[in-house]
Amino acid sequence: MSYTVHLTDENFDEEVLESKVPVLVDFWADWCGPCRRVAPVIEELAEKYMGQLKVGKLNVDENPGIASYHGIKSIHKIMFFREGKHVEEVIGAVPKEELVGVISRVLDIRLSA
Repeated sequence: MSYTVHLTDENFDEEVLESKVPVLVDFWADWCGPCRRVAPVIEELAEKYMGQLKVGKLNVDENPGIASYHGIKSIHKIMFFREGKHVEEVIGAVPKEELVGVISRVLDIRLSA
């Protein structure tokens, strides 16, 4: 069972920008080695933080519109959104502990109006 949301150019605004909970967006591609290495960790974190954090995966080859809009020029890249705003990002295949630290910060962020 997958705990991640399949993101596309068509559903990105609804699933990410309009989300009631913070969102981790994994920008990936089939040919990306670091993406494949991090994929099991992303799935594990999606399960662990279910209800607190939405985790979505966006294939950049299949969804060039959103990837281009967010300036994705190289992957593996993870962006975090809260209340429709980009608040954090991680580039490359980083250790699980680093992702957990970023998630903790994202869950604690208080955005000013």
